[in-house]
Amino acid sequence: MAPSDQTSNKLNKIVADARHARDDREKGYREKALKLYPWVCGRCAREFTRENLTQLTVHHRDHNHDNNPSDGSNWELLCIYCHDNEHSRYTEAESGNTSTETEKSAATHQPFAGLGDLLKGK
Repeated sequence: MAPSDQTSNKLNKIVADARHARDDREKGYREKALKLYPWVCGRCAREFTRENLTQLTVHHRDHNHDNNPSDGSNWELLCIYCHDNEHSRYTEAESGNTSTETEKSAATHQPFAGLGDLLKGK
């Protein structure tokens, strides 16, 4: 086997092992969080049952997926929609957009400003 093939195989094994470890870690804290907390989204208060439980996710409050205290103090159950929203807000804050302003400035263009005059001339 060529040296590059050996390197490639080692790298593939490292990646596969890391993915397996991540999957095991996620299973562990998800199961614990579902036992600790009621099956309700912490943001929108949507309730979940066994039928739709896959839509309820475990959110890490400090965004560190390796910080999994057994008391669940870094976890929060969020529905997939609220979880995506939380991560998009975190990403925006990291990129420097910390504005909480929801109102945008009003448009100044008035496309029908001269319409009355045009209609009078008809």
